[in-house]
Formats: sequence, structure tokens, C-alpha cells
Amino acid sequence: MTLEDLVTLTRERLAARVRRVVDPGPLVRAAVLVPLLDRGGPHLVFAKRSDRVSTHRGQISFPGGSVSAADASLLDAALRESEEEVGLPRRAVEPLGALDDTETFATQFVITPWVGVIREPVAWRPDGEEIEKVIEVPFAALLERANFRVEHWTRDGVVRPVYFYDYGGEVIWGATARIVKHYLDLVTGAP
Repeated sequence: MTLEDLVTLTRERLAARVRRVVDPGPLVRAAVLVPLLDRGGPHLVFAKRSDRVSTHRGQISFPGGSVSAADASLLDAALRESEEEVGLPRRAVEPLGALDDTETFATQFVITPWVGVIREPVAWRPDGEEIEKVIEVPFAALLERANFRVEHWTRDGVVRPVYFYDYGGEVIWGATARIVKHYLDLVTGAP
């Protein structure tokens, strides 16, 4: 699949469904960008969090973070945070639409993921404080069954599936892996 095929499919599938929206209530509202780019095939861009942050230390996430009062929208928050964390200029992102809201169970966030395509060359500049490095993962690698596993964890008496994607010695899991799985299911037509 080419990047353009994935962009077209993403637009169509996002437009044809009703997005799950979660009222944050006491949860912290956050927004992330699910960046797509072409590296001889579509890739997704992730950020590895540093060991200096207060939450999700050393974990792989999408660029993004908490929504501030100054953000005009959830998309604006995702773009602002992506620029601050990894040096992705806002103008370089063509938004394709939002995925379902995703809650974190351990840290009390509601995350709105925005899928966006990057069509121009970008020099990644991880901020070094929040983000240690940028990781580009081939879309095809995320679809490989050998790179995916599910465990069932119990928290507060509730058993939940926890997804894991392995790539290049890194492990994507937690809310980020749930967002990845939702996106992959959306574009592949999986139930």
C-alpha cells in the first residue's frame, strides 16, 4: 500500500463513521498526532519519552500532550505539542481526521488522536526534555502478526486486553498501542 492509498482510505473510513467521544469529567484532556509519512512506503511516527518526564517515562507515544486553555481546538493542541516535542512544523501536517477518544487507566487522561499526513521533508528535533528520540515505524511492520501480542491485565478488578507492538527493539504498548490497533482495524476493515 502506498502512502496515498493509505491517506485516501483513512479519509474515507474516518468520514464514514461516528467517532467515540468521551466526556473527560475529572480526566485530563489530551490530544496526540498520528503522523503518516512516506519512506518508500507509509510509516507512522512515534516519540520515545525521556526518563525525566513525570508520566509514561521511557514509553513510546505519539507526539502530543495536554490541552491548554490557549489551544483553539484539540487538533491545535496536538499540532502545538508535536511542534514543541519533536520539531514538526504545524504547516507540514495535513489533518485527515480524528480517531476515537481513548482513556488511560493508570494516569487519568482522555486522549483525542488526530491522523495527519506529512508530505514535506522534516528534520526531527526531539526536545530532549520530554522526548528522547523519534521513531518511524513502517505501516507494514505494524500489520505483521509476529510484531503484535495481547496480554490480559487486571486493574481495579477489571480485566482488560493490553496490546503490544514490537519494532526495532522498541515496544509500543498502553494507550498508544490501543490507538494503533484502532487505526489499523479502521483501515484494514478488521472487526
